[in-house]
Amino acid sequence: MTLRPDLAKIAKHVPQGARVLDVGCGDGTLMAVLQAERGCDARGMEIDPDEVEKAVGRGLSVVQGDADKDLAEYPDAAFDFAILSQTLQTAARPDLILDELLRVGRRAFVSFPNFAHWRMRMSLMFKGRMPVTPHLPVSWYETDNIHHVTVKDFRDLLAAKGAKVERCWFFAGGKELGRFAPNLRAEYAVYLISR
Repeated sequence: MTLRPDLAKIAKHVPQGARVLDVGCGDGTLMAVLQAERGCDARGMEIDPDEVEKAVGRGLSVVQGDADKDLAEYPDAAFDFAILSQTLQTAARPDLILDELLRVGRRAFVSFPNFAHWRMRMSLMFKGRMPVTPHLPVSWYETDNIHHVTVKDFRDLLAAKGAKVERCWFFAGGKELGRFAPNLRAEYAVYLISR
């Protein structure tokens, strides 16, 4: 099964047999790979009932829930890893979601679109409009994104929360970038964090 680059990077770094909670798991694509290829005990939470139905139809353990409210129902350190992929920017309070991820998981993977990518900056500067790009393909009024986070913003939030960056990866055009100027060059980022 082919995964998006951020999901493939996460799957590669989840250890064999880990207990995983995938928050905003969609149809469970990452969970299915983690179970089949890594022998993980993978659970999921998804707000969209159609996506929950697809995931459950694949035999995956997914509950319908809103991460902004329902993560509080999970016990402390219930999972080795909590995963939040391309969902942080849709949360009502990303700062509180991070607290919950690091409470229910010993470590967390977080991926998000970088709104400071050079193409987005150029679109705003020269067109005066919110950009539509390959990694953010819908207009501002159609998007689920309610917080426009950048790599620098995310690092500042982690510092304020006392969270530790264990690893990070940056991507553009579906390819992994080096670490040079990720706030300018990366379309999206993946972080492995812990307390």
